[in-house]
Amino acid sequence: MKGLIIAAGRGKRLSNIFPSKPLLPIAQQPLIDWVVKALIRAGIKDIVVVTGYQSDQVEDHLKNQVYPEEISFNFVLNEEWQKENGLSVYKAQPFLGQPFFLLMADHIFDPSILIELKKAELKNGQLILAVDSKIDSHPYVDLEDVTRVRIQDGFIVDIGKGLTDYNAFDTGIFYCSPAIFQALEESQRLFQNFSLSGGVKRLAARGQARALEVANRFWIDVDDENALGKAEAFLKTGGSWLEGVGQ
Repeated sequence: MKGLIIAAGRGKRLSNIFPSKPLLPIAQQPLIDWVVKALIRAGIKDIVVVTGYQSDQVEDHLKNQVYPEEISFNFVLNEEWQKENGLSVYKAQPFLGQPFFLLMADHIFDPSILIELKKAELKNGQLILAVDSKIDSHPYVDLEDVTRVRIQDGFIVDIGKGLTDYNAFDTGIFYCSPAIFQALEESQRLFQNFSLSGGVKRLAARGQARALEVANRFWIDVDDENALGKAEAFLKTGGSWLEGVGQ
């Protein structure tokens, strides 16, 4: 099983603090390192990273880190990184012919979410998204930016940032079959929709997009200075689940 990390974007809202968002220091470690270590904690050894903006710096950083010897990286360059993140996922297709975790370089989360996803039965053609049903006064969610999800009987019915009828948040943590690539191609070709949510919608229309509740476990999208401060405050006291993973 492999892990895919999307690290192509610039992170405009944090660019005044650090030029490369994946390398933004947070609790004394670059943001992307927290994601890599979560994958390692979940037992993932093969990691694909899609880069874009300042790709050389991101690649050089990961190549020069000290990880267990069996950890390997493959890098994919998305030269159209300004487009939405679904295109970055799609460009990783040649490396992912089996089920894989799909993660964002700017999301920090409890690795137990991955471990639970890994235990789930992923049937052919399906996708499972970790969701958070705490939609009222969530301490780590930016309501202006979060992707919203409507779930019915454990399946995703709709997904998008602008949903008004929703009952969960998208944590950015996915367990995917390779069917996601066909769904993304359809979304891009038929609707000119290059978002990851566009591909998820295609699978949802076929009844192939499931949801898994994160059950009050920590996750945060570090997308602005407010989220950065919250993440750093948490990691100073609550990030012990990643101690001892890599150096």
